[in-house]
Amino acid sequence: MTVPATLSRSAGAIDDARGQGRAVLVGYLPVGYPDLATSVAVARAMVDAGVDVLELGLPYSDPLMDGPVIQRAVDAALRGGFRTRDVLAAVEQLATSGAPVLVMTYWNPIDRYGVDRFAADLASAGGAGLITPDLIPDEAADWIAASDQQDLERVFLVAPSSTDDRLRSTVAAGRGWTYAASTMGVTGVRDQVGGGAQALVARTRAAGADRVCVGLGVSTGEQAATVAAYADGVIVGSAFVRAIAQAGDDAGAMTATAALAAELADGVRRGSALARGTSAAGAATAGAASGPVATGTSEGAS
Repeated sequence: MTVPATLSRSAGAIDDARGQGRAVLVGYLPVGYPDLATSVAVARAMVDAGVDVLELGLPYSDPLMDGPVIQRAVDAALRGGFRTRDVLAAVEQLATSGAPVLVMTYWNPIDRYGVDRFAADLASAGGAGLITPDLIPDEAADWIAASDQQDLERVFLVAPSSTDDRLRSTVAAGRGWTYAASTMGVTGVRDQVGGGAQALVARTRAAGADRVCVGLGVSTGEQAATVAAYADGVIVGSAFVRAIAQAGDDAGAMTATAALAAELADGVRRGSALARGTSAAGAATAGAASGPVATGTSEGAS
């Protein structure tokens, strides 16, 4: 496989966006739905429309965390003949898309493929790393060693039910960023994002996380704006998959997902700007209340 000379990791994309005063938009698609070529083309269209980081799902026969929209797509991909090597082919094709590419996968397919072998092949294809929803750090020694060897990111999940000790151990074991599941349960489009998401982000940062992205339930620009006001990234999956499912053909799928990506990217930017404005207003109020002494000592006070 041919590898780009310089690979942009997703942590770097988050840091770059932070330098611009905004969060990132992470877009998920299962590889092979409705077929391999279309899934790659749709992913490219999403990046062109504003997705900053790609999350490619590796279809698996027992997707415990996925809701019905993604389950149906994954089942279609498997019935269409998807193989693990197809996700590596998709990563290689998308490594030059302008967005870092992570693979979201349950652990069994990686274990069966061979942990060291998959890590080497993923790195060779230009992948940034893995998101592993069912792998906890306590059981991840092989993956931690392999990802360190191949300089790959490892993104573990935390949830509202995670204890502070679990948050600290998960953050310490991760590499790149931490995935905060906004609610308990499976993926899917929801009317609102889990109410505990903002608190979870704050707790995860207090546990030592440099970067926290929120997923599960985001499907509209308004929801993306809400999450972007407090998180480093907004993760969207089911809404993109639903757009493909409702499209009449491949061209329609590309148009629909690109339009959704643009709406979500706009929401992310609006939410980030609102957060900056709120912070600036708070700082200005504090400065005014402190009077001349505060302005004269602000540099040293930090």
